[in-house]
Amino acid sequence: MSQKIYEPQFAAEPELLEACADFIAIVRQLRRDCPWDRVQTHESVKHLLIEEAYEAVEAIDMEDWPELKRELGDLFLHVVFHSVIGREGDRFTLKEVIETESEKLVRRHPHVFGDTAVDGVGEVMINWEEIKRQEREAAGKTEHSVLDGVPRALPALLRAHRMQEKAAGVGFDFPDPDQAWTKVEEEIGEFKALAASDASDAAKEAELGDILFALVNYARQQGLTPENALSRTNDTFTRRFKHIERRLAEQGRRLADADLDEMDRYWGEAKALERTNTET
Repeated sequence: MSQKIYEPQFAAEPELLEACADFIAIVRQLRRDCPWDRVQTHESVKHLLIEEAYEAVEAIDMEDWPELKRELGDLFLHVVFHSVIGREGDRFTLKEVIETESEKLVRRHPHVFGDTAVDGVGEVMINWEEIKRQEREAAGKTEHSVLDGVPRALPALLRAHRMQEKAAGVGFDFPDPDQAWTKVEEEIGEFKALAASDASDAAKEAELGDILFALVNYARQQGLTPENALSRTNDTFTRRFKHIERRLAEQGRRLADADLDEMDRYWGEAKALERTNTET
């Protein structure tokens, strides 16, 4: 971008530009001189990109900011590394990656870098989707859906959330949370009736999916992220279950040696400890 559309106060410091240049140079030399780096391809390291993203998310969940700093560095490494590979194959360069993203950010924020007036986040999202539609048309992509930008490989809860956000951005949404909750209750009733029948497992699974999808929708309307909620609950379950294992191990016993009542008692003990730790 030759024309500086941003305000001068936001320009990168010379030290930052030098650090970026040094980092890029290091990655380029690793690609040439390290036997492992030299043989990698986009395909061979794509799973590591996903792994690093999840590790960054875990650091955020743990509020471990030094760890987040390291994980963001690992993510940045993958951006540069893929760009180095792309340059070698005459596919794209890091400069083109940055310029393409910069142009997109400016184009999709006319309320910041243009004269468009918006009234709140809702209008920002509506404009965002409309600009994306215009981009697709300009690229000759006449057959498209507002849902096309949601990767199928996302975790199911997160994918449902993003799909619903996309649909809501073009007006396809319940008018209020109460109606969204009514849909949840309706789906629960349908699933309960089907579960008691001799319907196939596939049919029951489909109805269960409807419950989860409706619950995600209600959570979204409440400003909650179901993926984060379930992840937190998974962590809570893990912590409390390990407490049960630890208490039994102190007695030289295993899970198989305890009945459900005893395990439930230790589960309650774990919950009480959590409340005490929270209060202190």
